[in-house]
Amino acid sequence: MSPAGCSHVNSFKVENWRQNLKVIYQCFVWSGTAETRKRKAKSCICHMCGAHLNRLHSCLYCVFFGCFTKKHIHEHAKNKRHNLAIDLLYGGIYCFVCQDYIYDKDMEQIAKEEQRKAWKLPAYVCIPHTHRVGEKYSTWEPTKRELELLRHNPKRRKITTNCTIGLRGLINLGNTCFMNCIVQALTHTPLLRDFFLSDRHKCEMQSNSCLVCEMSQLFQEFYSGHRSPHIPFRLLHLVWTHARHLAGYEQQDAHEFLIAALDVLHRHCKGDDNGKKANNPNHCNCIIDQIFTGGLQSDVTCQVCHGVSTTIDPFWDISLDLPGSSTPFWPLSPGSEGGVVNGESHVSGTTTLTDCLRRFTRPEHLGSSAKIKCSGCHSYQESTKQLTMKKLPIVACFHLKRFEHSAKLRRKITTYVSFPLELDMTPFMASSKESRMNGQYQQPVDTLNNDNKYSLFAVVNHQGTLESGHYTSFIRQHKDQWFKCDDAIITKASIKDVLDSEG
Repeated sequence: MSPAGCSHVNSFKVENWRQNLKVIYQCFVWSGTAETRKRKAKSCICHMCGAHLNRLHSCLYCVFFGCFTKKHIHEHAKNKRHNLAIDLLYGGIYCFVCQDYIYDKDMEQIAKEEQRKAWKLPAYVCIPHTHRVGEKYSTWEPTKRELELLRHNPKRRKITTNCTIGLRGLINLGNTCFMNCIVQALTHTPLLRDFFLSDRHKCEMQSNSCLVCEMSQLFQEFYSGHRSPHIPFRLLHLVWTHARHLAGYEQQDAHEFLIAALDVLHRHCKGDDNGKKANNPNHCNCIIDQIFTGGLQSDVTCQVCHGVSTTIDPFWDISLDLPGSSTPFWPLSPGSEGGVVNGESHVSGTTTLTDCLRRFTRPEHLGSSAKIKCSGCHSYQESTKQLTMKKLPIVACFHLKRFEHSAKLRRKITTYVSFPLELDMTPFMASSKESRMNGQYQQPVDTLNNDNKYSLFAVVNHQGTLESGHYTSFIRQHKDQWFKCDDAIITKASIKDVLDSEG
């Protein structure tokens, strides 16, 4: 579409066009009350296939509703030469000649006025009304004060490949490196960053006690462009308040802090009131569960009748055993002198993340001391148990169990584990279980499916012993740019530095 805008709107702007457009927005687009929602649901169906969905659009010239996805509205536009239609969900106007959504100042003004009336929004205020109209937000309109600030600050901050905005050191407040490295990972989690920088949190807690509010402030500090190290004293105080087992200046475990932080953030987030309808195993719509929650499937198979009992539990991370621990491990990956497995350079004798995941998802015989009552046999029988991924989270956290605590010893396992930049979780899915042959997954021919593939963006490392050590982290800033975060000091790192680290 040309910079001048769409020239085809003039054919619509004839007598009474403003009133006609207002009626369309009132009746079919913005649904502010239960009555208008019922009316919209009853009348707004595709006149060709009868569907409510498929990006329904309404013709601006006549009463016709058509699917955009199935191109029913396109057929109508072509046959009738009615070139403009309106999206009934978002209110955008589409031109079939320009083949694009268009902007017209007069039409936009009518759309905003009718939206405010329907949603009962005050002028120039952007607040979520989730209790009234679902997950809808009005567009941001600058106030007079904000316009004044914009005029006095005309410089625009441009994000380039060399840009370091978002990178900021954190002062160690006394053995708080365990917290700093996790904070660095969380502040560089893309979806979490987008959530907090768009001011989506609606707090209903007492002031100065909400961890989500503090995280929101932390993101503002990180992305403000300041270069001096930040002092996270308020965050530490709130962590001590809400996760008392982490209080004090003793050395703590970074993984334990991650789980505690996610738990407190989850509790302090205001999720959707209809949380039980959320499409994740925790049945919660808060931002933490949307990003980090996956579903772990446990299949227990009776050795007598082969009946299977299945349960699905939510998880925020996957804890993996390592060779060298007191628990029995499995032989290393197939293939002898090296190769590439799941993107990992596989040197002979090297354990990989894929090895750890393969062991995690292999069938385990529970033995005679752990018999279960089989619902098929109606008696206690020996069984096997197998874990697989029923639903993958958007962000997957893998925890290598390097700290071993048993009755006889307390030590750190320093086994090197190779991990890839790109990880395909398809072999460990419950849906792939049928494809396993003797515990080995046969790679499908179709390698173009990216549904279960992950890209590495953060690695947390521990140097030292169980009694005395130090945490650092590697953070991906852009696609191939990595930085090492060591409390207040941030230095550039190579991909080799990242992949060679202990993890």
